Amino acid sequence: MRILDKFVINGNKPLRGEVTVSGAKNAVVAIIPATILVNGVCRIENVPQVSDVIIQLEILQQMGAQVRSMNPTTVEIDCRHMRNIRTPEDLMRKMRASYYLIGTLLGRYHKAEVAMPGGCNFGGVRPIDQHVKGFEALGAQVSVKNGFVYAQAPQGLRGTSIYLDVVSVGATMNIMLAATLAEGQTVIENAAKEPHIVDLANFLNAMGAEIMGAGTDVIKIRGVKELHGGTYSVIPDQIEAGTYMAAVMATGGSVLVRNVIPKHLECITAKLIEMGAQVEEMDDAVRVSRTEPLRRINIKTLPYPGFPTDMQPQLAAALCLAEGTSVITEGVWDNRYRYVEELRRMGAKIQVDGKVAIIEGVSELTGAKVRSCDLRAGAAMVIAGLAAKGVTEVEEIAYIERGYDNIVEKLQGLGADIRRVTVSEEDAVPMAR
Repeated sequence: MRILDKFVINGNKPLRGEVTVSGAKNAVVAIIPATILVNGVCRIENVPQVSDVIIQLEILQQMGAQVRSMNPTTVEIDCRHMRNIRTPEDLMRKMRASYYLIGTLLGRYHKAEVAMPGGCNFGGVRPIDQHVKGFEALGAQVSVKNGFVYAQAPQGLRGTSIYLDVVSVGATMNIMLAATLAEGQTVIENAAKEPHIVDLANFLNAMGAEIMGAGTDVIKIRGVKELHGGTYSVIPDQIEAGTYMAAVMATGGSVLVRNVIPKHLECITAKLIEMGAQVEEMDDAVRVSRTEPLRRINIKTLPYPGFPTDMQPQLAAALCLAEGTSVITEGVWDNRYRYVEELRRMGAKIQVDGKVAIIEGVSELTGAKVRSCDLRAGAAMVIAGLAAKGVTEVEEIAYIERGYDNIVEKLQGLGADIRRVTVSEEDAVPMAR
């Protein structure tokens, strides 16, 4: 009999205290593959202990890299003796960011065989057409066969100008990785601007790359012969910080969120203030408090610096308890509302029409058995459980642990009644319809 893990939450308690945010998952999952480009030892600090990171490090080890854990948040990676350009398929299918290995293997070895990415399911396989367009513009031949992406550039990669048809974080970062050791200059136009793109560029530059313009819509990469080793600290995770801030909105209370870059949180903070939050910004922390009833708001998710799609489900969970009717328009991903059925189990009133969700606030949510549909949807289930009356059981927590470091312990530190338990498969709840 298969054993499953779940979170059990006894909710309806305000959150109070302090929580420290870990390193940014979306940055580190690109920085770890980037070490393949480096001719030396990389020491990476502020690494979150999440399953995506653990899987990536295991992938590198299976490919011949030397990986050494210095402490729970610091790792040393040496890829100088790595020779295997084919990635382990079973591990690759467990995460989406596996596709960054295409750019780094292509950049270093001019050849890559990488399994199609896994990770969260938003309906079908996540497209990598913009990635492929960039690799081909750099001179690579790319094909997809039997679930693998095959890329090769026998003559090496050459700098060029690439205009992305849509603003894509993954494609921007992957092309940047491939172009770092390419001959000549590469220009990415209509590039994404997210903080983790800037962090990847800063890491590469710290190792000897020449990348300019990260954080704007035009990024220039002047190819260099090689990168050297060094030490780098990953930025704090804006989405983890935003998730704890959204939890305070749902439950009430007051929480000091430490190890953040307030500038990265502005698009989230603005919406929380609209909802009735009191937000105090410090150098590397924010205090979020809510004592008044939640107010309705409208949200449209957009590429950074707009409101992040990765915060949409968490805020939707809080808005279920707001006075009045809120409207959310998803401007980035199709099929991101799979979590709505789970919130309805708890008494939420939500209607979805295409990319628009209409949320009528209710006076209370009630505990229920629910599932995580994906990483951020899972976080939304936790938030709803923290605010609900009664006991909520959240299943399929592997999605949540892909991106949240010690979430149970951190929430317990804020006074939440939450624990991680192990159950047999026959006790699990069927998926909501």
